[in-house]
Parts: sequence; structure tokens; C-alpha cells
Amino acid sequence: MEITDTTQTTATTATSSAATTTGISADFEMFLNMLTVQMQNQDPLNPVDSTDYATQLATFSGVEQAVMTNDLLKALSAQLTSGGLADMAAWVGKEARAATPAYFDGQPVTLSPNPAALADHAEVVVRNELGVEVQRFEVPISADPIEWAGVDTGGYPFADGLYSFELTSSLDGEILTQDAVEVYSTVTEVRAQAGETILILEGDVAVATSQVSALRDPEA
Repeated sequence: MEITDTTQTTATTATSSAATTTGISADFEMFLNMLTVQMQNQDPLNPVDSTDYATQLATFSGVEQAVMTNDLLKALSAQLTSGGLADMAAWVGKEARAATPAYFDGQPVTLSPNPAALADHAEVVVRNELGVEVQRFEVPISADPIEWAGVDTGGYPFADGLYSFELTSSLDGEILTQDAVEVYSTVTEVRAQAGETILILEGDVAVATSQVSALRDPEA
């Protein structure tokens, strides 16, 4: 009597059918079907050890559990992000302080320079959106905020737009540090982006909430 092993052919057909079905539940059901077919069509003269079946089942169950856990974590992350957006909604309209460019529209911009403690000289370099230096001025060796009026040496205001500020601290003519200056800008929007809460400031400047070092009311 000739015995034909159809396990491989049947399993291949089942695998092709599984490719058209999505979802972990459908995959698990297809796996059970394949396992049943394998048992039904095994060589009776050389049967597969029951331990092997148990191992296959346990392995797939472990994968199923891992996938379900990942889906649960993604759902929880989405809920936390949504909750964070609701909490951050109160930030809209306030002024956030961060090391970002500031939008100038004729109103003074509050800068928060922080010169090196050992420095004997500190100055702020102002650049426009193209990165061109438009002004530089000396500032006290102090962490107190200062107001940038946005006017040139002739008293004429600079054009509206984004301006960046860099602080250079030096001692005896030697540069100690060069850092971006933190500025206060009004928060116009709060967004969820790539699992992180992002603030949109005036001038469409985006900054992560983790980069914000202070928050104040506009009238402060």
C-alpha cells in the first residue's frame, strides 16, 4: 500500500489563504487549521511527536500575546497623548520660553540670556530668517530678562519676521560659550506629533514641550 504525505501541500495552500486574512485572531485560527490538517495527514508509520505540536502551539500563543500587548500599549499611548493635549490646551495664549527663533512684528521681544558666570563680556548676535547677522549688542553678566526693541542704530524697526539670537560669553577676549538665547513667544496651538506634544509658537515655530523652560501670562 502506498502512503502519500500531503502535509506540505496542504500547509502551503492554507498559508496562501492566510495571506488574504488580516488580524491576529484570523492568523491564530488559520494556524490551528494548519495544525489539524498536519495531524490528519501525517505519515502513520512516522507520526509527529505530540510534544512538537504542543511546542508549536505554545510558540504561536506567545507571539499572539506579544502582538496583543503591543496593540494595548499603542492604545494606552494614544490615550495619554490625547489627555496631554487636553491638559496643554491651557497653554494656548500664554508665552513660553525656549531657545527658538522669535517672531518680530514691531513689538519688543523678551530675551532670557544666561552668560557664563566667569565671563567679563557678553553680547547677543541677532540674525534674520536667512541667517544673516543684522545686529549685535552687549548685555549684562546677568540672567535677568531683557527686551529687544527690534530697531537698528538709526531707530528704524526691522522688518517683520523670524529672528534668532545667540549669546557669546568671553573672558579676556577668549570665547567661553556660544549658546542660543531663550525667548518668550506666544503659544498659538498644541499638537500631537510622533507620540510627543508639540507647541506651535508665533511665526509657526514648533517646539517640544520638553524644551520649554518657563511659561507666563502675556501681561507679565
